[in-house]
Parts: sequence; structure tokens; C-alpha cells
Amino acid sequence: MARRYALRVKRDGEAPAEDQLANFRAVTDSQLGRLDVEDLLVELLERVRGILDADTAAVLLLDDDSGDLVARAACGIEEEVRQGVRVPVGVGFAGRVARSGQPVRLERVDSTTVANPILWERGIRTMLGVPLLVGDDVIGVLHVGRLADLPFSDPDAELLQVVAERLAGAVQARQLAVERVATTLLERSLLPGRLPTCPGLELATRYLTPEEPVGGDWYDVFTVPSGDLWVVTGDVAGHGLRAAVVMGRVRSALRAYSLLSSDPAEVLELTSRKVAHFEPEIMVTAVCATASFPYHRFRVATAGHPPPLMVPADGPAYFAELPIGPPLGVAVKAPRCSATVAMPEAAVMVLYTDGLVERRSESLDDGMERLRRALRPGTAEEACRHLTREMLDHGVHDDVAIVAVRRHEGTGG
Repeated sequence: MARRYALRVKRDGEAPAEDQLANFRAVTDSQLGRLDVEDLLVELLERVRGILDADTAAVLLLDDDSGDLVARAACGIEEEVRQGVRVPVGVGFAGRVARSGQPVRLERVDSTTVANPILWERGIRTMLGVPLLVGDDVIGVLHVGRLADLPFSDPDAELLQVVAERLAGAVQARQLAVERVATTLLERSLLPGRLPTCPGLELATRYLTPEEPVGGDWYDVFTVPSGDLWVVTGDVAGHGLRAAVVMGRVRSALRAYSLLSSDPAEVLELTSRKVAHFEPEIMVTAVCATASFPYHRFRVATAGHPPPLMVPADGPAYFAELPIGPPLGVAVKAPRCSATVAMPEAAVMVLYTDGLVERRSESLDDGMERLRRALRPGTAEEACRHLTREMLDHGVHDDVAIVAVRRHEGTGG
């Protein structure tokens, strides 16, 4: 339970507000780093109430998906959070603050001035609200209220805006940290825990992420009830939790549709329709390869994704020749097509994401040629090791997913 802080704006004979604000700045910087977002907000709201001698304080944060302000923390009007109050931007008191991006003061609180009945039912008489800004973007609203007929002043608004700036920075930092951890855990949980055992094949993988927020690259290796092996790599445009969530949905859809069809082009088309309907603003690329024992031929289809890289036992490496269809979610008049790729004994096939080849200092064609030269004959594990060492010599700057498949010598077929 947060404690009430005796930090108030200067009234007659009291300490200057600047001193109290300095105290607020100090505690937000040094004492709250271990709190999660909700506890952090509650703790800061207690300080806000003390600074402005207010009876209530609340924070509503903008939900990017719905466009509504959602009550995340409150002191004195905790019902806002318990009832999951949502306020559209532009509607009511908090909505006006968010829409204008400027402080708003109310000296009459009733159904004509605020959208949330909790506020006037609690007897709040005057209110002051300010936007939470990160740069020019509004991420939420901070408002305070008094039960007495004591209007908030211009100095009150200036002071609350400074507090809001500190609060917005703290909230964004904590949210980014939580999102980064959640994204990493989600991505890792969606990767195959154990690669399938396929007689006559070696399998090896790599999944590398930078220190910056990770994106939506993934790989998948699985078998279906028929015994067919499926190998997939894909990339969801963007970074962070949103990209990771979409990646999980696309991965699950591909697995589900592989139970309905053995044609990778048809599986990609079904997944594309799903993406177009449910994720219309997201760009996704993928490549699927599937084969039956003894794995001497793979059927491969791509959706806006670079083709597999092949290297026979006697080298040199080359890119598989196959039609590259549009990314998932893009409607096409012509049907998607798959191609048959031969897999001779001791050959290696590598599926990968573009983080392995893209560099700001060179063209994509140069990166692809560098990748081709980097792959040499050997085991699947050696292929992954050589590619990561030679292609990522300057570090990992984007997500990288790699799957290497090698057909044993003497497999037959």
C-alpha cells in the first residue's frame, strides 16, 4: 500500500513548491527502478497528490490498438482501474486533454464536462489534467481533483506538467523494459525446443538477436503425421512485442495448414489469406520446404523471402531457383507456385532470414553474394558456424534465424 507523501504546493507559510518538486525528481530517479509499471504509477500518484494538495489522482494510458485511454492507476478514485474505465480520445475531460495535448482545468465537474460518472459521484468539484508526452506523441493523461471548491491555478498546471514529463519518461522506460523482456521470452518460447529426428538427415539451427528490441524473425522445424518434414523461416516486419505476437500467430497458422496440405505453396496461400484478414497492416515473408523420406527432393515455396542456399558435397554453393511469390497478406491473381529442389547425398540446404545478409554499407546483391561464398561443404552444424562467423563479423544488428539441413551420405533413394 503506497503511503501518502506530505509534498504540497506552497500555501501560506509552507515550503516552496520548487523544493517539493526537486524531492519528487529525486525519488523518481533513484528509488523506483525496481517497481513494475502498475506499482510505479501508484507510487508516483501518491507523490502527485501531495505536491498539489489534491484528493484524487489518476493516470490513463493510450491503448494503441483501440485508440482509447485506459485507466491504469488511481489514488482516491481506485474504481477507475477496477472497473476498467476507457475514454475515447476527444471525449470527456481526459479525452479533451489527450486530443489537445494541452493542460485543461475544470471548475465544474458533472455529466456535461466529464465522461466518467465516477468523478462526479465521488464529489470532485475541480479538476486539472495534463497530457503525458513523449516527444510530440501523447501516451496518456494525468489528472488530479479536489473535493473542495478550490480551483487549480496556472502555477498548478505548470507544476503538474513538469511532473507529467517525469512520469511519462519513467512510464515509457519501465514499459520498454517490460516489453523487451516479454518479447524475448515470447520469441524464445515459440522456437522449437528439440529438433525432430529424421533418418538420413542432420539438422542445425541458430537464432541470434541484438541488444536492441528484437523483431519477428523465426524458424520452425517439425514433422506432420504423414512423416513429412517441414522446414520454415520467416520474418515479420517491425520490432518489439507486436511483431513477436504476430510472428507467433503466423507460425501457428503455418503449422495448422501443413496438416491440410503437403504443398508448401498452398500452405503459404492459406496463411496469406489469414494474414490479410486478421493482420492487414503487417508485412510478413516466409519460405517453406518439405520432403518425405529419403529426402532426396524438397518442395519449396517462398512468399517474398530469399531463396534457400544450397551447397553440394563438391561445392560451390548456389541459390535454389524457384519462383518467389509476394509476401503473406498480399493478394495475388496468379496462384502461388512451389518448385522441386534436388538434395544430393552430402548436400546442405540453408534457410535464413535477411538479418544474415543485410548491411547498411552494401547492397543486398553484394550481401547475397557474400553469403553464397561463405557457405562451404560440411556438416549442418559447420554450415551454421561458418555462416555466423563470416557473415556477422561486425556483430548482430538485426534478428537472424538459420536452419541448415544436410543429407547423409549413403541415405539412398
